[in-house]
Amino acid sequence: MNTNLDILMDLPVTLTVELGSCHLPMRDVLALGAGSIVQLDTLAGTPVELRANRKIVARGEVVLVENHLGIRITEITNAPASAQTSAALETAPANASALAV
Repeated sequence: MNTNLDILMDLPVTLTVELGSCHLPMRDVLALGAGSIVQLDTLAGTPVELRANRKIVARGEVVLVENHLGIRITEITNAPASAQTSAALETAPANASALAV
């Protein structure tokens, strides 16, 4: 690897996956409690997007890994390498240290 890029390899990157969303009237939101189930707009089995600092870098399927949710990568987005590098560096929080999935 290029020694100029080596310094970037330890920069923290926040990874996120959104499982889905929904719209509810305020009365339904206020009625939520322990045990409530909120139905999302995403169908089971639909690929989810993996984002690095809010930029889509891959897609995959949700899996269970030792009682934790994870994502099995099925597709890497085909953005040019330079775009992927800049996306990974864009707005990286200084205190990020772990993956948020």
